[in-house]
Amino acid sequence: MSNQDFLFELGTEELPPGALLSLSDALGKSLTAQLNDAQLNFSSLELFAAPRRLAVLVKELDSQQPDRNIEKRGPSAKAPEQAAKGFAGSCGVSLEDLVIENTDKGDYYVYRGTEVGKPAAELLPGMLETALSGLPIPKRMRWAASRTEFVRPVKWIVALLGDEVLPCTLLEVTSGRKSRGHRFHYPHDIELMTAGEYAATLRNTGKVVASFAERREMIREQVLAEAARIGGTAEIDEDLLDEVCALNEWPVALAGRFEERFLEVPEQVLILSMKENQKYFHLVDSNNKLMPYFITISNIESKDPQQVIAGNEKVIRPRLADAAFFFETDKKAPLIDRLEKLKSVVFQNELGTVADKAARIEATATAIAKLIGGNEAFAARASQLAKCDLLTDTVYEFTELQGLMGYHFALHDGEEQEVAQAIYEQYMPKFAGDDLPASKTGIAVALADRLDTLVGLFAINQPPTGSKDPFALRRAALGVLRIIVEHELDLDLKELLQTAASNYQALPALDSAADNVFEFMLERFRFWFEEEGISAEIYLSIHGLRPSKPLDFVRRAHAVAAFTQLEAASALIAGNKRVGNILAKLDSTPSTAINDALLSDEAEKELAQALKGLSSSVASMTGEGDYQGALQALADLRQPIDRFFEEVRVMADDADVKQNRLAMLQQLKELFGGIADISELAG
Repeated sequence: MSNQDFLFELGTEELPPGALLSLSDALGKSLTAQLNDAQLNFSSLELFAAPRRLAVLVKELDSQQPDRNIEKRGPSAKAPEQAAKGFAGSCGVSLEDLVIENTDKGDYYVYRGTEVGKPAAELLPGMLETALSGLPIPKRMRWAASRTEFVRPVKWIVALLGDEVLPCTLLEVTSGRKSRGHRFHYPHDIELMTAGEYAATLRNTGKVVASFAERREMIREQVLAEAARIGGTAEIDEDLLDEVCALNEWPVALAGRFEERFLEVPEQVLILSMKENQKYFHLVDSNNKLMPYFITISNIESKDPQQVIAGNEKVIRPRLADAAFFFETDKKAPLIDRLEKLKSVVFQNELGTVADKAARIEATATAIAKLIGGNEAFAARASQLAKCDLLTDTVYEFTELQGLMGYHFALHDGEEQEVAQAIYEQYMPKFAGDDLPASKTGIAVALADRLDTLVGLFAINQPPTGSKDPFALRRAALGVLRIIVEHELDLDLKELLQTAASNYQALPALDSAADNVFEFMLERFRFWFEEEGISAEIYLSIHGLRPSKPLDFVRRAHAVAAFTQLEAASALIAGNKRVGNILAKLDSTPSTAINDALLSDEAEKELAQALKGLSSSVASMTGEGDYQGALQALADLRQPIDRFFEEVRVMADDADVKQNRLAMLQQLKELFGGIADISELAG
């Protein structure tokens, strides 16, 4: 079967930079899936994405689908002839072309035939239409008098199968072989003779680097080279790199400079201003200090690059001047002066103002600081100041810097270093894998803030629902768990939640809020463990016990995960399952007291002796949190348990003997149950 390269290019006005990659990826996935479903083989599929174009190059695409054998079973051979004729007609044949086949359910009419494969040229227009209609476009637009809707106005379409134009009309534009070059360097049509020459022709003739990946690496290399020329190191933010790549078709890196006086402003302010407002990369020196330089990516290769640099320097100057002005103005009033003004800032209608929240955080953070050996006075002061920077001009302009600016202003005000650090650390961790607060005061405030939000929202019946979580309660819950577990804090989650709840009054669901948040937070461990490769069964074996200390929950899970790798594990799990089934049928819980005088069979004597030898040591290890050691010790029970169930009838005729044997099983259940419900692992 012959094959040809296939090229599709959609030319538009400038596409949204933040959506460019997702649009390209969705286009590629859709076409790949449709080609596979149609059994049209190809050697590779390459995606191209630039500000004014989305393109796909399919290499060595089959020119036609393979023929396909078809077999359809029709009505019973006993059915009226008219029914058989109707079936034959639906298959496009006459009754004589059908065969009668014997099956286990009787004789049936069967049609066997061959469906001739369709040419790729016939199938591709429909595939393209399907792919375009399925692109993830949150807001579509219309243009001119057209009723067509797309993310941006469509200007041209290239569709080439080999060296021939694939005729089709998409989004009211007819396909051809003419692409377009760079808007400034080559504002002309580019006629493509074959599909395979697409990328090279656009680059060599049109001054367009169509490949997103290639363009991104060009930018990275140019930025690093410019930084090295200056004697610094460029800090390359990958998201910023993607964004500037989506803004340029022919990227050229240029380095500019700003006045050193601006370095008196906290460097994060300058970096954010350069990054967010101007899309500049910043440079640091050998001491990782910000340098008074920036690197911008131009979309043209200027004959006078100094003019471009000067223009960017002119633009950045007022931006940085504004940042410096905000910072200097904010320093004139101490942070604490803004606490009273937080009474006019609403946190949530039913939960009061940000000042109310600060007061609740103070009460909870002070209690936590006492529990973890922190400084209660520091925790109280940091809580009072924690949200005050929200009212500064700097944070109003650069919201991402909340907490960080509070840190700088607190140091300027002469606050204790740990108090200032806690103001910054209160928002840690901000995302999965982010750093945790390091200071005890920061830990106390970070925990108190999240616990207050969780309890408050649950108390007004606003927990997360489905994908909706406007207050990021799932992230808050996971943050609390990470802080406690990774800092190995022996904190009781139920007690912390009750402390946080005690700061509220007269909310509709306050009485149950702490308990509901507790269950919600334990559920977060399911996803935590999933990422660690710990099975849902292990999670459930711990969850059933409801350990209220997160660190304890994790230690149990890790111990059970290690236990499942032991040679004896499967037999012990099965034995525990059997024990649980027997005890579940009883009307009451048996005693755990074993009467040695009632032991007669060697198998039950062996198990009783093994239990006696392990009970105290296992209980001691469990009490000390050495769950892995306890389970390792309990693994020695495998042989006595197996023998017991093979040789002993638990439900003996003698009532006392039966109760004695049940006591052994109850003791066995409690030994394992002090760590986890091992029977859950039986699946």
